[in-house]
Amino acid sequence: MTNVSGETLRRRPAQRRSLERVERMLDECAQLLDELGYEALTTKEVARRAEVPIGTFYQFFPDKQGLVRALALRNLEAFLGRITIRLAQAELSHWSDVVDLAVDEFIAMKRSTPGFAVVDFGEVLAAPGGPALGGTERMLDEALENNVIVADRLRGLVVEQLGAPIGPTLDRALLVAVEAADSVLKLAFRAHPDGDPELIAECKLLVRRYLADHFT
Repeated sequence: MTNVSGETLRRRPAQRRSLERVERMLDECAQLLDELGYEALTTKEVARRAEVPIGTFYQFFPDKQGLVRALALRNLEAFLGRITIRLAQAELSHWSDVVDLAVDEFIAMKRSTPGFAVVDFGEVLAAPGGPALGGTERMLDEALENNVIVADRLRGLVVEQLGAPIGPTLDRALLVAVEAADSVLKLAFRAHPDGDPELIAECKLLVRRYLADHFT
C-alpha cells in the first residue's frame, strides 16, 4: 500500500482502517477520472464508491482538488519507486539507459495505472494527451509548477542512484529535460491511445542528446 503524505491531507490517518479508507477514496477517484473525467468528478460519488460517509471524506480532503492533488502525489511516489526498483535490478551500461528506463516506466503507468492518463503528476488533462485544464499547473504546490517538483525529485534519485555531480547547471538541465519529455509524450498520446511508438522513441533520443552535454 502506498501511503499519501500527511502534508496533502487535512488529517493524517492514525489507524490502519483510516489509511485504508484514504487509499480506497484515492483508488475510486482514479477510476472515476478514467470513466468521467475531472469536470464530472464529484466528492459525493467518490465517497459513495469508496463506501465511506461524505463526512469522512471531508475529514481527510478539503475538496475535489485536494483529493486529486493527493492522487497526483501518490502517482509521483509510485513512479519514483518503480524507477528505483528497476535501477536496482538493471545492469546499466551508460547513464543514458536511465532516460529510457524512466520513459518506459512513465509509458507503462500511462497505459495501465487508473487515472494516470488524466492526472499523472498534477496537471489535469481534459483527455489523454491534453489539452490541460487551466489552473492545474501548480496542483502540487501553490508556488512551484508541477514539473519543477518532478524534476527536483528526479534530481534526488539521480544523486542517490548514479552519484552524479549536481549544481545549478544540472538542475536547470533536468527541468528542461522533464518539460521537453512531458510535451513530446503528450503529443505521443494525442497521436495514439497507447502512445505513438515512434514519438516515444523520439522523446528518448531528444532527452538523451540534450543531457549528453551535462553528464559525463
